[in-house]
Amino acid sequence: MTEQSRNRGWIVTFSGTGINLALGVLYAWSVIKAAIETRIDAGAWTWDKASLNDPYVVALVVFAFMMIPGGRMLDKWGPRITSSVGGLLVGLGFLVASSSSSLWVWILGFGCLAGSGIGLAYAAATPAAIKWFPPRRTGLIAGLVISGFGLAAAYIAPLATHMQRSYGIGSTMLILGLIFLVVVIGLSQLLSNPPEGFKPQETTEQTATKASAAPVDCTWKEMMSTPAFWLIWFVFFIGAGAGLMVIGAANSMAKAAFAETAWLALTVLALGNAAGRIIAGSLSDKIGRKATLVAFMLFQAAIIFSLLAMPKDSATLILLVATLIGFNYGSNLTLFPSITKDFFGLKNFGLNYGIVFTAWGVGGFVLARVSQMLFENTGSLDYSCIMAGSLLVLGALLALMIRPPKTRPAN
Repeated sequence: MTEQSRNRGWIVTFSGTGINLALGVLYAWSVIKAAIETRIDAGAWTWDKASLNDPYVVALVVFAFMMIPGGRMLDKWGPRITSSVGGLLVGLGFLVASSSSSLWVWILGFGCLAGSGIGLAYAAATPAAIKWFPPRRTGLIAGLVISGFGLAAAYIAPLATHMQRSYGIGSTMLILGLIFLVVVIGLSQLLSNPPEGFKPQETTEQTATKASAAPVDCTWKEMMSTPAFWLIWFVFFIGAGAGLMVIGAANSMAKAAFAETAWLALTVLALGNAAGRIIAGSLSDKIGRKATLVAFMLFQAAIIFSLLAMPKDSATLILLVATLIGFNYGSNLTLFPSITKDFFGLKNFGLNYGIVFTAWGVGGFVLARVSQMLFENTGSLDYSCIMAGSLLVLGALLALMIRPPKTRPAN
């Protein structure tokens, strides 16, 4: 890899990180939801509280499934155009949501339009970056790019809290929409794929060691015909869904300890989320993806089970647990793209990972919705914690069964 190529690779990497810093508004939903709930309690908005998470879970599903056309757009038009269209849709979605107090308008704006834009822009950033670097850096580069998405809530949560108190929820959504539109489209202009035939340089020893294990590029049909794909998909469903149901309830868990500053726990969770993505990616480059995945899922299960016995009014414990939950959950978003690339190759990575990523959306939709219903019916988060922890243990056991495809298509 020449110095010029290396520099270009880092420009693409950190541009992708910046784009994800804007797209990660999803993780600030707890703050937005709290503002909406206050208006429902005051009689100003007429939403059913059981539907409070609906714009959020619709955004998760749309985001996930838009990764598939996003992958196709990436292969055909490149990361710059794909991400720019995504930024336009995110901004438009926030503008639509800002104009109304209707649940259905919020589902259209925040859920469908913004969710679509996030899916397209997110699909473009990581593949563009990792193509510039050798396989030994796949986990680290993926972790750096994706860390922006997790870190976003660290600034969006306090910013949105301050803005909605000062200007109201409508103006807050309007301003955020305009900012995201400019930032995402602007940074998208720095994204690019390497030139045709480009190969990142490895040392002789690294090339010899990895040559026999180099993945053959699979099409999406070939990928989906393997048992490995379905195990990967279901483990991702569990890891992402269990984490998202806890993150979606983070503001509720923090209220007892922090009252008006409950956003602080979400901010700390975001810092842990970003750190987990980078550390898990780097660690997986050294000890392997599967070992890292199993370790993080079991640790996450232990942390979530600890919530059952933890005093709900302890600020120190709330911050510690929020950090660890974010740290462990964030590992999923680095490990699964890396696993997909390792098993099924880089040529069709955009589309292939888009299909794998549907597990994130389905898991988030199903488990976040179930968590909200359990809380409304019982008034307690304990049942959500028991379900999430148990599923994570199951996910770790299933992860042990993941094996590379026995047969692979010829080039």
